[in-house]
Amino acid sequence: MSRLLYLTTILLFMWTCQSGPKVYESFEDYPLYEGTDLGLTYSPQASIFKVWSPAVEAMQLKLYEQGLGGDPIREETMKMGDDGVWEITINEDLKGKYYAFQAKSDGNWRDEVPDPYVKAVGTNGRRGMIIDMESTNPEGWEADKRPALAGFNDIIIYELHVRDVSMDPNSGIENKGKFLGLAESGTKTPDGLSTGLDHIKDLGVTHVHLLPSYDYLSVDESKLEENNYNWGYDPQNYNTPEGSYSTNPEDGAVRVREFKQLIKTLHDNGIRVILDVVYNHTGATEGSNFNQLVPGYYYRQNEEGGFSDASACGNETASDRAMMRKFMIESVKHWAEEYHMDGFRFDLMGIHDIETMNAITSALDEIDPSIFVYGEGWTAGSSPLPDENKAIKANTTKLDRVAAFSDDIRDGIKGHVFTHEAKAFVSGLAGLEESVKFGVVASTQHPQVQYDSVNYSNAPWAKSPLQTVTYVSCHDNHTLWDRLAISCPEESEEERIKMHKLAGAIVLTAQGVSFLHAGVEMIRTKGGEENSYKSSDEVNRIDWARKGQYPGVLDYFKGLIALRKGHPAFRMTSTEMVQQYLEFLEVSDNNLIAYQLKDNANGDEWTNILVVYNGNAEYKTLDIPTGNWKVVLDGERMNEEGLGTIAASQLTVPGRSAMVLAQ
Repeated sequence: MSRLLYLTTILLFMWTCQSGPKVYESFEDYPLYEGTDLGLTYSPQASIFKVWSPAVEAMQLKLYEQGLGGDPIREETMKMGDDGVWEITINEDLKGKYYAFQAKSDGNWRDEVPDPYVKAVGTNGRRGMIIDMESTNPEGWEADKRPALAGFNDIIIYELHVRDVSMDPNSGIENKGKFLGLAESGTKTPDGLSTGLDHIKDLGVTHVHLLPSYDYLSVDESKLEENNYNWGYDPQNYNTPEGSYSTNPEDGAVRVREFKQLIKTLHDNGIRVILDVVYNHTGATEGSNFNQLVPGYYYRQNEEGGFSDASACGNETASDRAMMRKFMIESVKHWAEEYHMDGFRFDLMGIHDIETMNAITSALDEIDPSIFVYGEGWTAGSSPLPDENKAIKANTTKLDRVAAFSDDIRDGIKGHVFTHEAKAFVSGLAGLEESVKFGVVASTQHPQVQYDSVNYSNAPWAKSPLQTVTYVSCHDNHTLWDRLAISCPEESEEERIKMHKLAGAIVLTAQGVSFLHAGVEMIRTKGGEENSYKSSDEVNRIDWARKGQYPGVLDYFKGLIALRKGHPAFRMTSTEMVQQYLEFLEVSDNNLIAYQLKDNANGDEWTNILVVYNGNAEYKTLDIPTGNWKVVLDGERMNEEGLGTIAASQLTVPGRSAMVLAQ
C-alpha cells in the first residue's frame, strides 16, 4: 500500500470514528438485532452486558454496591457492536452488585436506567441486580408442572390482586400483601372459615389471574410502612416481579424466589396462574427505560411528532416496530419459561397489532400450547395504527388462539359500564335479550341470534367459543354488587342478591371461557367506589367476614362452578358444535331466555339440558319440551342429584332467577 493511500485510509477511519452515531431517516430503518442475549448474561466467570440503541452517541455501564443511592464503584464505556448493540464483558464475578446504563444523545447524558430486558432489580427498580437466576428456584422447582388442562373451554378464571386476598385483619394470613401470603395454607377467619389459597381451591376455579405483578412504578418500595396501594398498570421493569409484594425489595433475588414459590404452590394445589401484562404503555413517558436508552423508538408518535396516547396514560408503545415486537415476544417467553406462567391477559390489547399478537401465541405454542392468551379488545383513545391492523374485538377472527373480553354480555347482564344508573337484563330492563343470547353462544355465528339487536356488535366476532371471555365484572369499574346497588336503589338487599346470583348463573352456564372477579362469590363491595386503582386497602381488600354473612351466595357460585366443570355441554369447543347442539326456545315474554343443550352435547352424560334465565321480578311461565326433567339449579341452590322433578310441557320460573333442568 502506498504511503498516500495508507494516510488516506487512516484519515478516513479517524473521520468515521469522530463523525458521531449513524443517522437514520426513520425508526423503521433501525437495524434488527436477532440475538436473544440483550441485557445481562451472568456467570461466575463473567458478566456480559448488551444494550440495543443504534442512534445514540455513547453508552456507559455503571456498577453500584446498593440498589439506591451511593456513588458508582465502577464506570465502563461500552462499545458499539453489530446491529446497533452496545456491549461490554467484565471477566469477574459480579454477583450481588447493581448496575445501570446511561446513554448520550444530542450531546447530553440521559438518565441512568436499567435496560428493558432486566430480570432482577433493587429497591424501586432503579438499578438492575446481578443474580444467579437458577439459585432463585424454590425446592422442587425442576419438577413443577402445570396442572392438567384438556382445553381452553375448561378454563374458569378468578381475577385477583395480590394484596386484596390478605390485607383484611381477619384474613388469618401472616404475610399480608405479599406473594407468600397468597401461598399460605390453613388460614382461617376468627369464625373458622377458610381464607386465601384454601378458599380459592375450595371454590373450584382453574386459573388465578394476578393483576400486574411485574415491577411497576407507583409504589415506593423504600416506604412500605406507608402501605401504598396500586393496581400496577404503570409498568417500569417488565421482566421482574414487583418488589412491594416481596419480603425484601432491596434484594432482587428475593422477589424472584418468592414469586416462583407462589406459582409452585398454586400449581401444587391444582391452580394455574395468569399474569396481567401491560405492554401497551409505560408508567413513565420521557423518563422510561425505553425512552432513556432508545429515544422515541419504542413508542408511536402523533402527527405533531409527540407521543400518541391510545392508552390514555401519556403514551402508547409501538408493537409494530421490529424491536418492540421482539421485546414483547421474548418477555412473555421469559415469564413462561423462567416462572412457568400458564397464561397472559393483555391490557388494552387493541393497541397492539395483529401480527405481534399472533407471533406471541406462536412462540408460546412452542413452549406449551395450553398457555392461554386473552385481552381487552379495545383501546382507550385513538391510535395511528390502522384499525385493520389492531388486535381489537372486531378483528378477533384474525387472531390465532387469542381470546377477547365480551363487553356485549357484560353490559347486557348489568347495564352500560359508564352509565351507572342503567339497568339491564338481571335488573329487569327489556331489550337486551339478544345481547345476552349473543354472549350465551360466545360471540359466534348462530342462526337464532338477531345480530342487529345486539348492543355493541352487529356481527359475530369470534371464530370459536374459545375466543370469548364471558364475564360480568372485574377489577375495573364497580363490583357487581356495588353496580346493582347504584342502579337499583329501590330494591331490597334480598332482591339484589337474586340479581347477583342470576348474573353469576349466566356467566357460568354460557359458552366461552368463564371469568370471575375475586370476591363476587361473597357479594364483594368496594363501598361504591368505581375506580379503586390507588385507593386504600380498606376499599380494595376482600372482606372475609362477608363469607360468613352470605353463605348461600358462596354455595351457589360453588355449585355453578361444579356444574360447569362436571358437564361438557357448557364448554363446547367449536362454533359448529354450538350451532348443532344449542337451541333457543321460543318465549313470549321480555327478559326471558330459554335454550336447550341437546343430544348429549359435547359428549355430556345428560341427554338434554334446559337453561332458563328470568330477569323479570315476577314469575314467568314458558313452554318446554315435554318429558321428565330433573331440576338441578334454581334461584336458591344447585344439586346435581336433583332438587325435584317436572313432568310437564310448561315450566314456571321464579323472578330474577336461573333454572337448569336435565334429562
